[in-house]
Amino acid sequence: MQNQEALEQLKQKTSEANLPLKESATNIVFGKGNPEAKIFFIGEAPGNNEDLQGLPFVGAAGKQLDQLLHMINLCIEDVYIANVLKYRPPENRNPNDEEIKTHTPFLIEQIKIIKPKVIVTLGNFSTKFILGNFSVEGMKKMAGITHLHGVPVEKELDGLKFLVFPMYHPAATLY
Repeated sequence: MQNQEALEQLKQKTSEANLPLKESATNIVFGKGNPEAKIFFIGEAPGNNEDLQGLPFVGAAGKQLDQLLHMINLCIEDVYIANVLKYRPPENRNPNDEEIKTHTPFLIEQIKIIKPKVIVTLGNFSTKFILGNFSVEGMKKMAGITHLHGVPVEKELDGLKFLVFPMYHPAATLY
């Protein structure tokens, strides 16, 4: 339960921060799932349903992710899920550099608290951020998800080693 308490404190700190997009959002979308998870899924940004409920992956893409997890005998209680951004961009637009820079320190802290063995990045922004050495500058040097999809990469963050599996965002299967 130590991780749960640390995540709750971090969520409080995140909600008190003056982050871009906070004023236009309904709720903070911090994360959900098992705080002791060995698998951490990272999406891009909350959508409308996520903004309304304050939870990641509760819309159509979330249902798709639930089905995919079920196919490999996992459920939300087995994993942890968060996003690069903690607030919804208007009209579901792509996040800009400033938003990524100010939101991602909280994501990095989530990773450090949970200490996953595997991070599954869902979509372009999460993949490029994690594989781009946790920076916007590094993101710009990375190939897109089309080239990186399905290729596991070993990464390290402050001594924490994990395997990254870049995947298409579940919403891609809906279109």
